[in-house]
Amino acid sequence: MSERKPYPSDLSDARWALIEPTLTAWRNARLERRPTGQPAKVELRDVFNALLYINRTGIPWKYLPHDFPSHGTVYAYYSHGTVYAYYAAWRDEGIFAQINYDLTGLARVKEGRKPEPTASVIDTQSVKTSINVPLTSQGTDAAKKIVGRKRGILTDTIGLILAVTVAGAGLSENAMGIRLLEQAKAAYPTIAKSWVDTGFKKSVVEHGATLGIDVEVVNRNPETRGFQVLKRRWVVERSIGWIMMHRRLARDYETLTASSEAMIHIASIDNRAKRITDETTPTWRGTY
Repeated sequence: MSERKPYPSDLSDARWALIEPTLTAWRNARLERRPTGQPAKVELRDVFNALLYINRTGIPWKYLPHDFPSHGTVYAYYSHGTVYAYYAAWRDEGIFAQINYDLTGLARVKEGRKPEPTASVIDTQSVKTSINVPLTSQGTDAAKKIVGRKRGILTDTIGLILAVTVAGAGLSENAMGIRLLEQAKAAYPTIAKSWVDTGFKKSVVEHGATLGIDVEVVNRNPETRGFQVLKRRWVVERSIGWIMMHRRLARDYETLTASSEAMIHIASIDNRAKRITDETTPTWRGTY
């Protein structure tokens, strides 16, 4: 990594060691297809640090600080376009999802679990969008009175995000749930159970059965007023809270829904790597 004063969002050596093999393998595969065969001079760790900075602070791409250096020298700089080019390639080739997958087993073993998850929890979150988001990829969540996009996430029972989907906020919970179940089952065939809230209806339960997943709807106790801690539901709600600590996700700024999903994956990588290495995530409280 190049010499510069680190930002709080930068990867530690321990966390970089977790994701470096996947990024290096990606680069080596690219080199095999390059006509010259010459390696690129951009440092992958600096690129990923730049992405974590954008994800954590919520800044626009063009505001990326110039002191994210390239070529191993403080005299040469990345343009935001260079960082975005790597980001777009990793997004489109599924590298962010792959890193999350690679870290899942490590994080679960760290918590004393088996590497492969067998149960999951599903939830959705509707968020407002910025003015640059195409109207064709937005919608209205009538229940929550939000115009924007809807995020669907599926986690295991310790809150690790296993599947992500983003669409216009008008898409039904059932459609989101079916997408998530299919995505999760393809990546983690061992999943056999999933808990959902009452927003998910019969079609999700039936589709889960076709995939070999027992989908259970968790109901509130009608006799209890106010806030309730529902069975398994709090796990996925906590995971949504974790990703919201990344300011890029406080609102949906992305032109493409694929980019929205990628930003969630980046936040998940940040959280998951810290869980594995026992590092803490700083909050915004007490900062100036």
